[in-house]
Amino acid sequence: MDIEVGIQEEGMEGSLTLLSWLASCVMVFGGTLPYVPQYQEIQRSSITEGFSTRVCLLLLIANILRIFFWIGKQFELTLLLQSVVMIITMLAMLHLCCNIQHTNRVSTKQRHFTDLNLRYFWSWSAFEDYLLFCFAFTVLCAFLTLLLLDSVLFVEGLGSLAMLFDAILGVPQLLQNFHNHSTHGMSVKMVLLWTAGDIFKTAYFVMNDSPFQFWVCGAVQILIDVAILLQVLYYGQDIGVKLG
Repeated sequence: MDIEVGIQEEGMEGSLTLLSWLASCVMVFGGTLPYVPQYQEIQRSSITEGFSTRVCLLLLIANILRIFFWIGKQFELTLLLQSVVMIITMLAMLHLCCNIQHTNRVSTKQRHFTDLNLRYFWSWSAFEDYLLFCFAFTVLCAFLTLLLLDSVLFVEGLGSLAMLFDAILGVPQLLQNFHNHSTHGMSVKMVLLWTAGDIFKTAYFVMNDSPFQFWVCGAVQILIDVAILLQVLYYGQDIGVKLG
């Protein structure tokens, strides 16, 4: 009898381990899935105006900060891997947008990160400029972290800043839609996947006792996702067509 109970317990533990592993995989790669339909939409239409590349800016800053937050306060390895995968994904989105904009560009005037012109910040002509910004920001974060790693206030501040930028990632898209008075060129699938992913990860954060910055971030993201979906309805886009 004791042997049977032991076998059952081992089976349950194995199942829980498998579910935990699957949930971790979803956390690592699930955040990148919303950008697949948007990537395909940009490729298909050769138009980038409907997607705000400042979404990429916020996610790059948030995930670089989160990596340094992990160095100071080591939480789940899953969330560290998620940040690395998201950085790669955002660079891929920027690379596509730069290529499309280069093809469509009429003006021959070039704008570069090294111009240090705030007016054209994040509107540079070459993908290399975005890489240079990421490198410079990473070096700055590394220097400050090395200098202030023993400061609990600094480490917690890193986490809070990372979550703040992550929480408002949808705001540039919200503002872009408002400025365009349209959601044309934006993938509704992307926003729906944002919403589903944010609900899942917020529940994951709560269940795994992640730092409070994570689940507060998730709750704010859900509200912004809903606001963007309301824009789709307000601007009267054919949702059936946009869902493709």
